[in-house]
Amino acid sequence: MFYGAYVRTYMERDVRELSEIGDTVRFTKFMVAVAASTGQLLNLSSLARDVGISQPTVKRWLSILVASNLVYLLQPYYNNITKRAVKTPKLYFLDTGLAAYLTKWNTSDVLKNGAMAGAFFESFVVSEIIKSYYNKGVLDLPLYFYRDKDRNEIDLLIEENGTLYPIEMKKHADPQKKDADAFALLDKIPGMKRGPGGVVCLYGKLITLCGEDKLIPIHYL
Repeated sequence: MFYGAYVRTYMERDVRELSEIGDTVRFTKFMVAVAASTGQLLNLSSLARDVGISQPTVKRWLSILVASNLVYLLQPYYNNITKRAVKTPKLYFLDTGLAAYLTKWNTSDVLKNGAMAGAFFESFVVSEIIKSYYNKGVLDLPLYFYRDKDRNEIDLLIEENGTLYPIEMKKHADPQKKDADAFALLDKIPGMKRGPGGVVCLYGKLITLCGEDKLIPIHYL
């Protein structure tokens, strides 16, 4: 009931204030398609095809969701050295409860074990980290992800003072050293300074995983 009322209010008030959208039914369908894409690389053509709108319309409608803080586009980390890195942002729906409502994943069991369980877990972690910066008044977020053309990926990079701190999200409670293997990707980039990394998962306490890399319980967020 709450999310149904929220969507109606959002459509009737916020969306119309931000942009003149006459087809609210199709815009709601667009929100569903975006929610179903959380944690994935942004694919404008796929969203356009799923909703039956043009790519320019996808860009305009997506900008509305970003402006109203429902969606965050996490930018990839790349420079002149990391030429093999992808340049497409990842899309995150910041309210995982609303995303679950829109995609009809309505029970805790399907959220834990369903096909989108990993995407919801990752989206929740990213959204909590983003909110921690917002709550401190930091709006220009030092957050990125890494993925190269061979599909090697680090879920999140936090950049501070010229140092990159890698973060992985794993929806399990059985930590293993291999969970941090992807952090070594940063060591192969010339001139790159890597700080201690963290693996956020369902384990119950903070422990050292390997070297300076830590296992971070999700409730620490």
